[in-house]
Amino acid sequence: VQLQASGGGLVQAGGSLRVSCTTLGGNFSNYAMGWFRQAPGKAREFVATISWSGGATYYAGPVKGRFTVSRDKVKNTMYLQMNSLKPEDTAVYYCAANSRTLYAGTYFHTQNDYNYWGQGTLVTVSS
Repeated sequence: VQLQASGGGLVQAGGSLRVSCTTLGGNFSNYAMGWFRQAPGKAREFVATISWSGGATYYAGPVKGRFTVSRDKVKNTMYLQMNSLKPEDTAVYYCAANSRTLYAGTYFHTQNDYNYWGQGTLVTVSS
């Protein structure tokens, strides 16, 4: 099973972008998933998580109110809609899945909580 992130690119400050994470060779329909990001020279940080059902979400403070995580189980894809982007949002965005706990909610906020990772997609926000 692989996670494939896509949709990154260059956007101006104040703009919007949607990144996607598609599951290949399996599915995580019954498991929580999340997004992390790593800016140049910084540690990877938590961005958002979505419950197995898609009915609950949780966001890190810096992105709350601007980013929205969602999932489409039919397409085996998770999305991160990013609005009102700022230069400090520039980072490689990684998607992840926790396959250890069935029917989990939104309580996985650290890297160690996830055991499957995508390759990352670069988002660059220009000022």
